[in-house]
Amino acid sequence: MSNDTVSYVRHDFLPALPAPSSDSSAGGWLRKNLFATPLDSLMSVLFGIVIIWFIVSSIDWLFLSAVWKGDGRAACATIAQGGTQPDGWSGACWAYVGDWFTQFMVGSYPRDQLWRPILIAMLFVGLLTTMLIPSFPRKGLNAILLLVALPILAYVLLLGGYLGLSHVETTQWGGLMVTLILSFVGIVVSLPVGILLALGRRSKMPIVKAASVGFIELVRGVPLITVLFMASVLLPLFLTPGNNIDKFLRALIGVSIFASAYMAEVIRGGLQAIPKGQYEGADSLGLSYGQKMTFIIMPQAMKLVIPGIVNTFIGMFKDTSLVSIINMYDLLGIVKASFGDANWLTPVTPLTGLIFAGFIFWLFCFGMSRYSAFMERHLDTGHKR
Repeated sequence: MSNDTVSYVRHDFLPALPAPSSDSSAGGWLRKNLFATPLDSLMSVLFGIVIIWFIVSSIDWLFLSAVWKGDGRAACATIAQGGTQPDGWSGACWAYVGDWFTQFMVGSYPRDQLWRPILIAMLFVGLLTTMLIPSFPRKGLNAILLLVALPILAYVLLLGGYLGLSHVETTQWGGLMVTLILSFVGIVVSLPVGILLALGRRSKMPIVKAASVGFIELVRGVPLITVLFMASVLLPLFLTPGNNIDKFLRALIGVSIFASAYMAEVIRGGLQAIPKGQYEGADSLGLSYGQKMTFIIMPQAMKLVIPGIVNTFIGMFKDTSLVSIINMYDLLGIVKASFGDANWLTPVTPLTGLIFAGFIFWLFCFGMSRYSAFMERHLDTGHKR
């Protein structure tokens, strides 16, 4: 059959079309993404109105109508615009946050000894900053100071009882200080323990593999509240009289154990993602198991699971609020306890306190997330874009 008799066969070329417009201006972007069709335009206008209303209202409540100074609830009972209603309330009561700020940071730590947590915080920020900068020299010394020397110094200074320092019970600790200590210890402990558990789960030795699998599945099968409750209440029952473990140390152990189990599964995923040829190549060079894992396999696996590791760190940072179940008060616990202060008992103080705590948590979690993205780009040497 000839192509001339087939109706669906084209016999001539289509005319040339003009090149697509490449309007990169702001107006072009708006027309393409927000106002391409009548329905898009309608939805964009409606959502735009809602977003603008929310932003304006939030700025007004958080800043413009907020009370920044005052000595009690009466300061937040006046309307910032000059209203005369005695039962009216202003926006956010930041004066309450300022009054409780020290409590939010260090709990009931003795006020005449605040130089001790402040000094530790300054050293922590300085050492951590230099550790996170890739180009900063002497990483080995920096790591020893941050991971070994600083915890020992923090133990001596914060707890006291040494070098003439007054002893401060851990029951007086609280606020952001407790949150950061729990998170830092959990991160430092969970990473190496998680690596060992991941290697143990992939081991060919039955006893090591069974022990690692049993530990990981047991810990991951219960919530963190259960682990903390067992560490706080049940652990002392197995100790001999007089060998009681400090409650704060029990919380550290519970958080570290819980985080290690999740970290092990994250790292195991990275190990499984390494091609078999990498293992065979390392074996062909005559490397031992330790050398193969240290120099060939583990660096590649850790690079692959940076998002998962940081995600575990972020989840652990937020989960430290659960220590309130064992009567320890982190930042969120202190904020919730402040709601009962009769001097600041207003309808706006609880929301103000929760917004403050939420902002602090977001600030740390966002910082970890952004640094994770930076490290991914910095270590992305295998695929050039």
